[in-house]
Amino acid sequence: MQRLLLLLAFLLSARAEAGEIIGGHEAKPHSRPYMALVQFLVNDGWKTCGGALVREDFVLTAAHCWGSAISVTLGAHNIQEQEKTQQVIPVRRAIPHPDYNPNNISNDIMLLEGDSGGPLVCKKVIQGIVSYGRSDGTPPRGYTKVSSFLPWIKKTMKSL
Repeated sequence: MQRLLLLLAFLLSARAEAGEIIGGHEAKPHSRPYMALVQFLVNDGWKTCGGALVREDFVLTAAHCWGSAISVTLGAHNIQEQEKTQQVIPVRRAIPHPDYNPNNISNDIMLLEGDSGGPLVCKKVIQGIVSYGRSDGTPPRGYTKVSSFLPWIKKTMKSL
């Protein structure tokens, strides 16, 4: 069974999206200030990903969330409404992991630097970022394990 699930995971599209929270619950408004909405332009229009603010000038997201234009929205509780707390920041630079491979979705992690992508958080620590999955949220879902990339994240942020 595990082999079948692993095989299915590799066959999923790298650009599979989830447009809603599956099996979760609505957070208290503005209780998660590190949450970011990443919007990026590709050939067939605007797409979205989640991200996490890891420093005041860096958002961590998945490398497949790259496009010809990228913006980050911070301070939003409901992205369907314009809130006073929302900030839409154009991304200055997108830095995918140097070993990111879109063909097999390996090293699917990227840092975004806006002028000043959906985390998996456990015990108030970011553990992963969504890498791929079915659009209806059913298993399997793939996450990039953030702790495996801490040396690269720290080195990259420090050098900029």
